Amino acid sequence: MSVHSGPSTAFRIPASDPAPIAECTTLSCEVGAAVTAPAVIAAVVLAGLAAFLAFAYVRDAAEAGKREQQRVLAERDAFETFADRVAALDPAPSGSTASGIDGSMAAVRTVDRSTDTGDVRLRRVLAAYRDTVMSVPHYREEYDETIPESLAAELGSDTATALASNGTLSAASQSALVRRSRRAAEARSSLADAIGEEIDALRALENDLASVDRRRERLLEHLDGVSGAGTGAAIDVWERLEDLERECDEIAADRQAALADPPMTPDAAVDIEGDHAFYEYLYGPTDGPRYPVLAQVSELAERIREDRDRVASRLAGSR
Repeated sequence: MSVHSGPSTAFRIPASDPAPIAECTTLSCEVGAAVTAPAVIAAVVLAGLAAFLAFAYVRDAAEAGKREQQRVLAERDAFETFADRVAALDPAPSGSTASGIDGSMAAVRTVDRSTDTGDVRLRRVLAAYRDTVMSVPHYREEYDETIPESLAAELGSDTATALASNGTLSAASQSALVRRSRRAAEARSSLADAIGEEIDALRALENDLASVDRRRERLLEHLDGVSGAGTGAAIDVWERLEDLERECDEIAADRQAALADPPMTPDAAVDIEGDHAFYEYLYGPTDGPRYPVLAQVSELAERIREDRDRVASRLAGSR
C-alpha cells in the first residue's frame, strides 16, 4: 500500500447570482433581476420551503464505507488466521517431495477432506486457506476464484507454483506463506484505517452541511414570521443566504483538495488505478454519485439559490 496525491481538478458550484441590469449596481436592482425568470415568478411564497435536506448522498456513502471496512477487516482476520495455522504446521523434511505429485497446478486445485490422497501437509495448507480466506462471507460475490487463482493473486504466483512443484509444504514455502499472509493482513489493516478516515470525514462534512441547512431553514422561518412587507428583513435574509452559498463553495473547495490527497491509494488489495483510485474503489460500485460530497454540496447550494430567488420575488411583490 502506498500514499499517492493526485493532481487537483477545480470544482466550482455553478454561480447563478442575479445578473445586474446595465447602469444599476444596487441590491434592489439585483433583486429585481432575480425575479425575471418565469420559474421564480411562479413561486412567490416561502411557506413550506424551510425543509431540511436529507443528505442522502453523504449518508449512503458513509454506510457504503462501513460495509466495505467490515469486508476488509474480515479479510484481514482471515489472512492472520491462515498465517497462524500454516505457522503451526510441521514442514516436510528438507529436500523431500510428495509421491504421486506431477508438479502441475492440478496438485493445488482442489481439496477433498473426505479422502487421504495426496500429501497431508499440502492438504492441510489448502484446507486452511479454504476455511479462512475463501470463507469470508463476501468471497464468492467479490472474488469467486479457485484456490490456485486466489493463492497466486494474494500471495504470489511463485508461492502456488512452489506448492505444486514440491507437492508438499517445504520449510521455504511455509516461511513464504506465513510472511506474505501477514503482509496481506497488514495491507488490509491499512486499507481499513484509510476507510475509517474517510467515514470520519464524511460524518464531519455531513455536520457542516447540516449546519448550513439549519441556518438556511431558520432564516426562512424568520422571514415567514415577519408581518407586513418586511422589506428590510427580506433584504437581510437575501444577503445571509448569499453568505451560505459562499460557504458551500468553500466546503466544496476543501473537499476537492481532499480528493487530490486521499488517505491512501489501494494497490495490494484493490485492482484500481488512477488519481482518485481510493474514491473509485469506495464509490464506483455504488448506485450513488461517484463524488457524493460534491454532489451533496451542489444540491444544497442549488436549494439556497432557489431560496434567494423566492426572497427576491417576495421583495418584488412588496414594491
